[in-house]
Amino acid sequence: MPQLNFTKEGSGPTIVLAHALGCDLGVWDEVTQQLKKGFTVLRYDHRAHGKSGPGAGRVTIEELADEAAELIRSETSGEVHFVGLSMGGMVAQQIAVRHPEIINSIVVANSSSRYDETSRGMWRSRIETALNLGMGAIADSVMPRWFTRSWRDNPAHNARMAQLRTTVEAMNPKSYAAFCEAISGIDFFATNPLVGCPTLVIAGTQDEVAPIEMSRAICNAISGAELATISAAHLSAVEQPEEFAGLVAGFISRI
Repeated sequence: MPQLNFTKEGSGPTIVLAHALGCDLGVWDEVTQQLKKGFTVLRYDHRAHGKSGPGAGRVTIEELADEAAELIRSETSGEVHFVGLSMGGMVAQQIAVRHPEIINSIVVANSSSRYDETSRGMWRSRIETALNLGMGAIADSVMPRWFTRSWRDNPAHNARMAQLRTTVEAMNPKSYAAFCEAISGIDFFATNPLVGCPTLVIAGTQDEVAPIEMSRAICNAISGAELATISAAHLSAVEQPEEFAGLVAGFISRI
């Protein structure tokens, strides 16, 4: 398995943070500042992202869940609360089923459990863009969808957006395409009903990448899952970090 880059901060019960496609653990900077006041926060880079090793060319969400589980077993003791954003939320859905003994709860934010043919066509287009035009073109495509216009137009967020864009552009196009292929094929229809831990599903009310209907489908498939919304687009943890961290901390305090 690839060597995963990670950081660990704070003290208390452990929360593991898994980032979105094309990002790295830095996407959690503001959320970590909030959560580390009461928790140990372990955040990491998926393979082929950030400073983690590249791994094999082909990838599946199930493999990402297994790699995260290996990291958790090596760096923590006991059960953890696993929080995933977008692709990280897909990993959360799988790690809860594949490694239930180490998972106390999961939070699935701005994510999906399945894509229809139209959506899979979008992912195929994304693959072609990455391979033919490069990651700069991918950044041009995804950045406007990650955040609401009002957030993007605020000069106070210019540096943060530039940082995230740099992270996207640094990713290997072939690796990005492999992840797009893995994401496009997910279908957790059979496995989500097997999730036995407390689950919070977070949806962005202005998220065009993972509309709230996708979050409702996840919530309906997992017994007892709670649904919460944030007034944000796709990267809700960046756009509304204090609210995001509050939802996570409040959820954990109730279980």
